[in-house]
Amino acid sequence: MNEHVGHGGHDAAQDPVGRRIGILVAVIGVFLSGVTIESHREHTAAIFHKTEANDVWGLYQAKKMRSHLMDVGVTTLNALGTDQSRIGPAVAKLTADRDRYTKESDDLQKEARAKDAESELSEKRALRFDLGEGLLELGLVLSSLYFLSKKGFFPVLGIVSTLLGLGISVTGFLV
Repeated sequence: MNEHVGHGGHDAAQDPVGRRIGILVAVIGVFLSGVTIESHREHTAAIFHKTEANDVWGLYQAKKMRSHLMDVGVTTLNALGTDQSRIGPAVAKLTADRDRYTKESDDLQKEARAKDAESELSEKRALRFDLGEGLLELGLVLSSLYFLSKKGFFPVLGIVSTLLGLGISVTGFLV
């Protein structure tokens, strides 16, 4: 009794097209895993940049409040004091601190906006990788449908979807 039992009734020697499609599916899977990793990395980068931006915005707000407090102090001293020799040094110090806090807050605002821009860029890149990932998954599924249907148009659709997915994913690197 010498019976040969193939895997799922499918023998690669009897179906060379199926063998090539199996290799195609494996190659698509490799591309899919690479694009998925890049997508996850970009989402993580976007969160990281947004967290940094939020931290800098918090510092910006603190500096703006300090600047305002120094301004209130100067206004109060000028309103209450008539002897400039007594209030002059305090006004000068408060004015210098106010100017320093104003400059620091302006610098922090620029830094926070730059971090926000980095986060937005990472999100744009991640979106492209996500779209590419979805099309690669579709290409994998469509190509695999050949094994159930033995219809040659499924791998063709799978290749088209895969090429679109790869093209969109590549633009994620170019953004």
